[in-house]
Amino acid sequence: MKIDEFIREHSDLAAESCKIEESLFKQFDVKRGLRNADHTGVLVGLTHVGSVVGYEKRDGKLEAIDGRLIYRGIDINDLVRGFQTESRPGFDETVFLLLFGRLPGKEELLRFSEGMAELRALPENFNRDMIMTMRGKDIMNMLARSILALYTLDENADETSVENVLKQSISLIAKFPTIAVYSYHAMRHLIYYETLTVRYPDKRLNTAENFLYMLKGPEYTPLEAELLDLALVLHAEHGGGNNSTFTTRVVSSSGTDTYSAIVAAIGSLKGPLHGGANIAVIDMMENIKTNVRNWTNDEEIASYLRKILNREAYDHSGKIYGFGHAVYTVSDPRAILLKEKAHLLSKEKGREKELMLYEAIERIGPEIYYEFKSTKDKLISPNVDFYSGFVYECLQIPRELYTPLFAISRISGWCAHRLEEMISGRRIIRPAYKAVTPDAAYVPMKNRE
Repeated sequence: MKIDEFIREHSDLAAESCKIEESLFKQFDVKRGLRNADHTGVLVGLTHVGSVVGYEKRDGKLEAIDGRLIYRGIDINDLVRGFQTESRPGFDETVFLLLFGRLPGKEELLRFSEGMAELRALPENFNRDMIMTMRGKDIMNMLARSILALYTLDENADETSVENVLKQSISLIAKFPTIAVYSYHAMRHLIYYETLTVRYPDKRLNTAENFLYMLKGPEYTPLEAELLDLALVLHAEHGGGNNSTFTTRVVSSSGTDTYSAIVAAIGSLKGPLHGGANIAVIDMMENIKTNVRNWTNDEEIASYLRKILNREAYDHSGKIYGFGHAVYTVSDPRAILLKEKAHLLSKEKGREKELMLYEAIERIGPEIYYEFKSTKDKLISPNVDFYSGFVYECLQIPRELYTPLFAISRISGWCAHRLEEMISGRRIIRPAYKAVTPDAAYVPMKNRE
């Protein structure tokens, strides 16, 4: 095409026009990435929904502390211990908590879960006409496209009353797992010519069980369902400042419909800097397992980690993936809770030695990291992505579904924040950008080169 050649000739010109001198960001005190100099986020709003804590102010100074994740005032550890003690799934209870602001009673939770189960099925012929017909190679894009298609089937799609937005939100939360699994099977069938298997949602199963059933049939263990349920709970909410949730709030502040706001969030989560971190960890771990002969030898592990940080090994990025976080410093509570249960799963799957390697890297990694840094002003520890990929591998979940699984969980937080933005925000979000282009005179066409 003629335009392709034109673009090749002019792409450098476009890139050059987008470059901004680094010194200007300091000159105008720009909070790049909406981050303060001490790594904390710039305060842009208030929320009841969730809180992420990695620092505490003591004597006027910020000090790093063990990370805390709080849903509607309830510490994630207390929430998880609550449903684990009673040996029941926790995702539906978590969704209720995020949407309605408090824990449900027994009867309320039962009615809510039954309602969610009723909503999992897609409209008639939706899978055939929308998912199967319009093939795609990325499930996140297929998910987004399907959500926009559901907009066209909603007679009250643009109504933004609390009741209607709740109805839309709960319906989408229920349907996300079905769309993701169907999209995966469609992709494998249409692109890789694998046998197509379509299993309808089973109303008798909880969210995690239903996902595993639709993906691979009834051949899953109670422990597998328990681990997936835990992963869904841990990823459901992470404060208003994470990229996809903030996207939801920005888009919702314009007064747009629920479907458009959620699709915008999906687009954010698809970005590798947000939703794909656990895949990067898995790829790195495969490389480490290949190049470290003795997984129990700390010196050999440390030597290879040095090579990674020195850009001599793996992808030459100089990064140990799965370590560090924008807020958490000393620890990520999600990683601790997930690793705890991963021990049981590793025994069930015969992968205990592999988990021991993960734990060795968790122990050694920060020490090696600090060798390459002149100061220790930024503490690092494993984040949830360091262990979630391992868990998903043990559950035999395909990598194509790792980020969609994140979306299946996080949509509950997105919807809670959307409601809060609509009710309490009441003003379109519009931050400022300083224009730094010098004034230029218009040049008539006849005088241009």
